Parts: sequence; C-alpha cells; structure tokens
Amino acid sequence: QVQLVESGGGLVQAGGSLRLSCAASERTFRMYAMGWFRQAPGKERDVVAAINWSGENTYYTDSVKGRFTISRDNAKNTVYLQMNSLKPEDTAVYHCAAARAGALRFREFEYDYWGQGTQVTVSS
Repeated sequence: QVQLVESGGGLVQAGGSLRLSCAASERTFRMYAMGWFRQAPGKERDVVAAINWSGENTYYTDSVKGRFTISRDNAKNTVYLQMNSLKPEDTAVYHCAAARAGALRFREFEYDYWGQGTQVTVSS
C-alpha cells in the first residue's frame, strides 16, 4: 500500500505562487504515473496535471496551462506541482494520486492511491 503525503498548500494572494509536494512511501513510486487533482467546494474532483513514470510525458487541464508545472524526482519519491500566477478560481483542496500503470493517466478512476489533500486558497 503506497502512502502519499501532500504539503505546500496555504493562503496566497492572486498572482502569487505556491509549490506543492507529494511524498510517496514506497520506492515503487518510480514506476507509477502520478497526478494532481483538485476539488473546490460544491464541485467534483477534477484533474489538474499528470505525469508518466519517467517524467517525459505530462498533461495539463486547459485552465492551468502555462501557469502550472508538474515534475517528479524519482530519487526522492516525490512529485511536485509548481503553481504560478494563481487565481481565486484555483482555490481548492489539492490531492496527489498514484497509478500503478506507468503511462500517462488523467482520469480519476485510473488512479489507485490517493493522498489526504492540501488546501490552497487564493485571495483576490
């Protein structure tokens, strides 16, 4: 069972930046695809970004393209989400997720393990 722990959330003004981290408990992390999802109050959980096992392939939802960057460090069992030019509509609980299949995944049901989430709040 892989455990995922997110960190780096917080309160930031619009236009600011945050870097989320997700640390995995298992070395098998390096074989997994990883994703970041977010859920705003009253809304469904949606994918934000995803990355394949090697880091060569990435996916971004349209609303964050050019502002967010997903990356991973397999030596540290960690995936990151750099968030720049934040907007109030980015406010949500952000979850990282791991998929045993290593190829790029961007649908919620394709992920096997989930973190508890970290709150990101962007003030206007």
